[in-house]
Amino acid sequence: MAELIPICSADALAERGKGVRFPLTAGGEDASGFAVRYDGVAHAYLNRCAHVPIELDWNEGDFFDSSGLYLMCSTHGAIYMPESGRCAGGPCRGGRLRPIAVVEKDGMVYWQPDDYLTPAMA
Repeated sequence: MAELIPICSADALAERGKGVRFPLTAGGEDASGFAVRYDGVAHAYLNRCAHVPIELDWNEGDFFDSSGLYLMCSTHGAIYMPESGRCAGGPCRGGRLRPIAVVEKDGMVYWQPDDYLTPAMA
């Protein structure tokens, strides 16, 4: 199994509540990821809108729209399905958020690096 990097305690992710941001390197550049809980499952994505490569949250950790049904880009209003990252409306048409593999075990949420997403450079 690939290296697991801790994000937060599992109870830090409230259902459709604030997300938790974490540092990473995406394609060799400093970036951030975020984790949220939706329908009882932790999901994580690169914090970059599919429409324009900017971070989604308008206040740190605020990724859900007011209904709690979609993840929303604070700049252009693009909305995404929390369980898949696929665009559900707005200027992201046909796009999707870059998923990050997550694992919940022993009361913690971890992410798994891949060929593009790696731990943040020190």
